[in-house]
Amino acid sequence: MSTEWTAGYVTDVNYTFGYYAELNPLRSRLPLMLAGRHAPRIENACELGFGQGLSVSIHAAAQPGVAWYGTDFNPSQAAFASEMVRLSGADAKLYDEAFAEFCHRPDLPDFDFIGLHGIWTWISDANRSVLVDFIRRKLRPGGVLYISYNTLPGWSASAPIRHLMKRHADVMGAPGQGVVGQTDAALTFIDQFLALEPLYAKANPGAAERLKQVKAQDRRYLAHEYMNRDWSPMYFADMERWLGDAKVGFSGSAHATDNLNELNMTPQQAAFLTAISDISLRETLRDYCVNQQFRRDYWIRGVRALAGQEQVAALRQERVILTMAKPDLPKKVRGVLGEAGLIDAIYDPIYEVLLDYKPHAIGDIEAAVAGKNVTFAQLASAITILLGSSVIQPAAPGQDMSKAKTRTQALNKVIAQRSLSTADIGHLASPMLGGGVGASRFQQMFWLAKQNGGKTSDDWAQYAWTVLQAQGQSLIKDGVTLTGEDNPIELKRQAQEWGDKILPIWTALGV
Repeated sequence: MSTEWTAGYVTDVNYTFGYYAELNPLRSRLPLMLAGRHAPRIENACELGFGQGLSVSIHAAAQPGVAWYGTDFNPSQAAFASEMVRLSGADAKLYDEAFAEFCHRPDLPDFDFIGLHGIWTWISDANRSVLVDFIRRKLRPGGVLYISYNTLPGWSASAPIRHLMKRHADVMGAPGQGVVGQTDAALTFIDQFLALEPLYAKANPGAAERLKQVKAQDRRYLAHEYMNRDWSPMYFADMERWLGDAKVGFSGSAHATDNLNELNMTPQQAAFLTAISDISLRETLRDYCVNQQFRRDYWIRGVRALAGQEQVAALRQERVILTMAKPDLPKKVRGVLGEAGLIDAIYDPIYEVLLDYKPHAIGDIEAAVAGKNVTFAQLASAITILLGSSVIQPAAPGQDMSKAKTRTQALNKVIAQRSLSTADIGHLASPMLGGGVGASRFQQMFWLAKQNGGKTSDDWAQYAWTVLQAQGQSLIKDGVTLTGEDNPIELKRQAQEWGDKILPIWTALGV
C-alpha cells in the first residue's frame, strides 16, 4: 500500500474511541484560574489530529455556542466523526486533510482554543513546523493551546523497548501480519530476549515490568503508540523551544493535581524548585522529581496573571457540579508520593453543599462553608484536588441548555445504539458539562432501555440480557465468564446500582 498520505503513521488499524476532557475548552477555564491565569471566552475552537473524533463530536454537540473545526488525515476516522456530528445536529467542520493542507485553508477563523492530544510525539519535524506556524497565525491573543506529549526523563528507560518493537517489525515483520500481528510478534521477541538477562535489563530492572504493562494494553493503542515511524519524546525545554515561534507561554498542567507540590514532591524538593525563578528549568526539574512520562499542558498566547483579589473574584464566579455518587466520595487523594488523607473538617462541608447535584458557584460554596471555619485558600485547594480526582467538573458557562440538550440527546442515542453490538465507546455527552461523561456498555444499554420506556431496574436488565442472548454473549465478572442464570442476575445487580447511583447524576448533568 502506498504510504505517501500516511506520512509513516499507522493506518492499518483505526485508533481507539477515547474521550479526553482536556480537549474541552470550557473545562480549561477553572484549571487556568486556579493556576492564576486569565481564561478567554471561547467562540471558535479547533482540534488537530482528532482520531476517531469522539471528543470533537461530543464537544460540538454539547457546546452550541462554539464553532468547531478540525482535521484528521485518516479518511475513515474523519468520516465517522463527521457522521456523529451530523446525526447530533451540530455543525462542526471536520476534514480528512493533512496538516499542511488544513492549516493553510483560507476559510478558517482565528481560534480561541486549539487542541492537540496524542499527536506531537508521533509526527515529523516538518509537520511540527506546520503546526507551530498555524498556532502562530491562527491562535488569537489570549487564546489557549492544549498540547500533550510523551516526556523525558520518564520515557528514558522505556524508549529502548519501543525501539526494539519498531525495529523488529521493520526487519522481521511479515506484511501479511498487519500491524497488530507485528506488534504481538515484537512483544514475544522482546520477552524472549529480556529473559537472556542482557546488561540493559540488569541496569534497568523496571524494563521487564514495563514490558509486562505494555503487553496488557489494547493492541490498537500499542500500534499507534509504538509502531509509527516518527516518535520523539521531549524534555519540557525542547517543547518550549518549538512553541517559542508561536508566541505562547506555559500556563500550567491541564491535570489540576499535577500543579500541587504537596502531593507530588517532598518538602525539600518543593523548596528547591520554589527557589528557581526560571519557569523552563523549574518545569524540567519537576519532571525529574516525578519521572514524568506524559505531559498535558495549557499554553496561552499572551499569558496574563490573575493576581490576588482578581484571582479570587474570578474563581468565585466559576460554577462546579458533583459528578460522583455519595458512597464513592473519596477520603484520600493519590499523588506521585502516594496517598494523602482528605481532612473531614474541610471536605465534608463542601460535599454537603454539592450533594444536591446542582451547579454551584465557588463563591456560594465559600459562603456556605465559612461557618464551618473553611477558608477560601482551603476551599481553592480542595477544588483543585476534587477537580483532579474527577469528583467535580466545571459547569459549562453561558450555555443554551435547551439547544445543547437536544443535540446531546441525539448523539447519545447514536452512541448507545452502538453499545448493542460493541463496547468501543465509553462516554456519553452532557450539556451541563459541555463535555463527556463516562458510560460503560451496560450503562448505555440501561440508559437506552429507559429511553425506550423501561421503568424499573428489572426492565433495564432484561433489555440488556435480551441483546446479549441474541448475540450469544455472556458477562465476565472478576475474570470469570458467567453461565446460565448468573448473567441476568448480575445484570440486575448492575442495573439496580446504575439506577441508585449513576442515573441521578446523569439526570443532573442533562444526560
